[in-house]
Amino acid sequence: MYQVANGYHRLAGNIANMQILENRPQWETEFQSGWLAHYNATGQTDWSIYNKPNNKVAPAGDPIDLASSRLILISTAGGYLPASQPPFDAENDLGDYAIRSVPSHTPLDQIAYSHTHYDHTAVNADPQVLVPLRHLQKMVEDGKIGALTNNMIFAMGYQPDISQVLDETIPAILDVVEMEQADGALLVPS
Repeated sequence: MYQVANGYHRLAGNIANMQILENRPQWETEFQSGWLAHYNATGQTDWSIYNKPNNKVAPAGDPIDLASSRLILISTAGGYLPASQPPFDAENDLGDYAIRSVPSHTPLDQIAYSHTHYDHTAVNADPQVLVPLRHLQKMVEDGKIGALTNNMIFAMGYQPDISQVLDETIPAILDVVEMEQADGALLVPS
C-alpha cells in the first residue's frame, strides 16, 4: 500500500522521491544496447539477454490506516470493458503502456482480459484472483477499508521498457489517482 495522506500530492511525492528503478541510466543503456537492439535487428524477443531490474531496496511509501482510507485498485491483468474500450495491444512485443479506467461497480463478467502473457485459467474461473473487487467491497462493509474509489485502473503486466513505465504508465496512473482522490493504492500484479 502506498499512502496518499492528503490526497494525490502525497502519493506523487512518495513516488517522485523514491527510487523506483535503481541505476536507471545503466539499466536504459543495457536495455537499449542489449535486448532492444537484438529485437530491432532480429524481430525476436530473447529473454535470456534481458537485463532484469534488481533493486537493492524495495520502493515503499508511508503506512496508512485502511479503515479511514479511500483505496484504489490497480491490476496489471490487462482488463478492459469490451463494450466501450479497445483491448490492450497484447501482441506488441515492445509492450502496451496505456491504462484503462473501469468503474469499480462493474460486474466482473463484463471485464475482458487482453493480456496474453499469463495463463487465464484461474482468472477465467474466478476473476477475483486478479481483480479482488468483491473482497475489497466486503472489507469496506466490514469497516476494514474506509472506501473504494469510483474507478479502478488496469494496465498490462507485460511492459519490457521500464523507462516507458516510469515516464508514461505511472504518470497516467497518478492522474487517475488524483481524480479519484485516493489515499492509498493496492497493486495486484498478473
